[in-house]
Amino acid sequence: MKTTQTFSVLFWLKQSSIKNGKAPLYARITVNGKRAELSLKRKVLVSEWDSNKSRLKGLGDEAKLLNEFLKQVNVDLFEVYQKLKRDGKLITSSIIKSQYFGEDDSRQALTDIIDYHNIHMKSTLRWGTQKNYFTTHKYIFKFLKLKYGTTDMYLSELNYQFIIDFERFLKAQDNMGNNTVMKHIERLRKLVSLAFKMEWIVKDPFMKFEAKYDKKERCFLTAEELEVLENKSFDIARLQLIKDLFVFACYTGLSYGDVMQLTPNDLCLGIDGKLWIHSQREKTNVPIKIPLLQKALALIKKYESHPESVSKKTIFPGISNQKLNSYLKEIADVCRIRKNLTFHVARHTFATTVTLSNGVPIETVSKLLGHTKLSTTQIYARVVESKISEDMGSLHQKLEKRTAEI
Repeated sequence: MKTTQTFSVLFWLKQSSIKNGKAPLYARITVNGKRAELSLKRKVLVSEWDSNKSRLKGLGDEAKLLNEFLKQVNVDLFEVYQKLKRDGKLITSSIIKSQYFGEDDSRQALTDIIDYHNIHMKSTLRWGTQKNYFTTHKYIFKFLKLKYGTTDMYLSELNYQFIIDFERFLKAQDNMGNNTVMKHIERLRKLVSLAFKMEWIVKDPFMKFEAKYDKKERCFLTAEELEVLENKSFDIARLQLIKDLFVFACYTGLSYGDVMQLTPNDLCLGIDGKLWIHSQREKTNVPIKIPLLQKALALIKKYESHPESVSKKTIFPGISNQKLNSYLKEIADVCRIRKNLTFHVARHTFATTVTLSNGVPIETVSKLLGHTKLSTTQIYARVVESKISEDMGSLHQKLEKRTAEI
């Protein structure tokens, strides 16, 4: 995969260490915005330094010698960079610095695996997942700065204590629940696991760590709430579209991303001769085949001639998800639905109210949702109380009948 690397070298004086009018001379290597600084073991008169040109002023012998030295350092650093590039190796400012000094660069740092992952995940992870990793990286750097006074550390220095301390740090952040903390740690775990597989470290510090998630009840609409929502019309076109998209998801089990990427090519005749959706989940790339219920089909027909649907060759007009959930809360208020309405609630509603509560086997629901494991569906699609009551009532009748026959 082709990637764009940015590389630069800057020479500068460490003004905070001036003594007798002289300051130490440093080179700053920058690769993709990440810096590494190296001392050139020389001191220069501040008054004779041209900071704009990063060289000594004048044409004297001393100036010529130093400027030639700087030119050679720049050439040598660039050659190290080019060699790493030719060899297809990971390129970071710290690695270039190590190789320039002839040091052992086999000890990879935390930023090295983050950079490597960032480059290679572009073609495998959806943008939403990438953004989640970027957020985790931000917290890692913030933690390193607070705990260790640095923005990096060697992977070999990571241990169980580091993980526990990072967990405590995350839990101290405002508005961060336990499950969000665990997700950040799981992303760090995947980074470290990648480093372990690549033999950048000899021991996995996560070996003894167990992520503990809080079990949460899945929010979904009851049949009555869904009916109220379906029957409500909005004069504002944007709210009407969002409501229709939500209802469509309630009858298909699709996520927001899956709904918005649907095209007419995803509509096919199924084994029963009726219209089905044949697509794949945006999040996991798992194939899904969903028979279209009448209410979902009606919404497809409603928007098939919409100018934006036609121009973009999609089933529905496009709409940004930036304020999607805030609009859904507005819709919930109008419909007097006292639940935190997010688009994912529609998927939960499909799993419970629309399918499981109407006797659809959980194995079928699992397939419709695109789950690869039944256990995921059992957590995701909790059977509603009315279904439990119905099942127990049926069992009660069977037991009473059996008792009467004895």
